[in-house]
Amino acid sequence: MNIGTIVLAAGSSSRMGRSKQLLEIDGEPLLCRCVKIALAATPENVVVILGANEKPHREVISQLPVDIINNHYWKTGMGSSIKTGLNYLIQSGVELDAVLILVCDQPALTVEHIQKMTKKFQEKEKAIVASRYANSNGVPVLFARSFFSNLLLLSDDQGAKKIVQQFPDQVAAIDFPKGAVDLDTEEDYQNYVNKKATQK
Repeated sequence: MNIGTIVLAAGSSSRMGRSKQLLEIDGEPLLCRCVKIALAATPENVVVILGANEKPHREVISQLPVDIINNHYWKTGMGSSIKTGLNYLIQSGVELDAVLILVCDQPALTVEHIQKMTKKFQEKEKAIVASRYANSNGVPVLFARSFFSNLLLLSDDQGAKKIVQQFPDQVAAIDFPKGAVDLDTEEDYQNYVNKKATQK
């Protein structure tokens, strides 16, 4: 089964005050860690969408076998980056069965979680496989090819969650309680690092 993966990493981390993509998690930049997980779970057709701070972000993943796209319109919102990534995958000529959308600021993401999602998708019960946390379905999320047109019609300021909410009967959910942990502020990051240190 051909799955394309879009790693969304174009944001400016305005609430953090510095690049969250470059935050160190387990000894490597968060962006690098996320891309390596994507590659381990779905090795082919991985596209990383950059925007703000494009140069330093590109440098930390330049040695990895992914396609790196700079979305010049990243400021308009996440939908813009999703469409940039999906258009690139479609134009690359690969016959995709589905697309997986990841964000780079979920430090608890694992290869195992993505593998659970892809396994569920292969059962072909539902056209969307989403991650369940904080009483809601969200990213990472996997969309069957039949939803590509919906993704391409997203407004620039909308994320993939919009479609997940629009088609609840099409969604299979995989529990990912730690998906609720994201790093938006310096306090979030320090709390996460301190918590990990106490767990060792």
